[in-house]
Amino acid sequence: MDPQILHNAEQALGHVFSDKALLLRALKHASQADSRVESNERLEFLGDSVLGLVICDYLYQIYPNSLEGELTKIKSNIVSRRTCAELATDMGLVDFLQLGKGMGTRKELPQSLAAAVFESLIGALYLDAGLQAAREFILRQMRPVIDEVARLGHQDNFKSVLQQALQRLGHMNPAYIVVDESGPDHAKCFQVCVQIAETRFTPSWGNSKKEAEQQSALDALLALGLARKDDDGEIGILEDSELDQERLQRLLDSGSKDV
Repeated sequence: MDPQILHNAEQALGHVFSDKALLLRALKHASQADSRVESNERLEFLGDSVLGLVICDYLYQIYPNSLEGELTKIKSNIVSRRTCAELATDMGLVDFLQLGKGMGTRKELPQSLAAAVFESLIGALYLDAGLQAAREFILRQMRPVIDEVARLGHQDNFKSVLQQALQRLGHMNPAYIVVDESGPDHAKCFQVCVQIAETRFTPSWGNSKKEAEQQSALDALLALGLARKDDDGEIGILEDSELDQERLQRLLDSGSKDV
């Protein structure tokens, strides 16, 4: 590998490797290696565990009053393929990945490869300089993500947010009803509505039942005033103290078929 590429990778990571072979292996995709054991897959395995440990420890320390379930939701959204891939792309790490012929252009690479190089580099950092160095790198990249996930308070799981809000307020769990389907069997879309007691909310479409349920749950949260959308389209979940309890109760008692 061109020494300049290794140097640029170190610059992006903010760490100069004592063992350059570790960095080289972290950047070697299986399509470029003579055998899979010489690729970055083993470092990816190690880095994934180091990443999980660091994030779990950090969440445990900064959210002393959060229960296991709440911490798990935040962690699952942070330690995800999507997040790791986005960070790797933003840092330019994908540009350093050594690929074999036939892998296509870097813009066409699957998300999993970008996530893998992020985790393999964490594994390499851990072996080269220890847990503290890996921790500093991980938190430097992921603190803004953690803060944003915690601020929004929903982790994109609107069904869970709606159910928990209703339980806290003493109402029954929502039901999700498929009201329509369209398209061929291999690409079917679904229209789903939320029903709480006798109140049915406006249905929403999705490319799968899960997607339609999540969208209909979000629409119900917005209709009930349990969530709000800002000018940038971001969704924030309201605290109980912010809710208009009288309006909420009227909507839930209305029995409307189209809220």
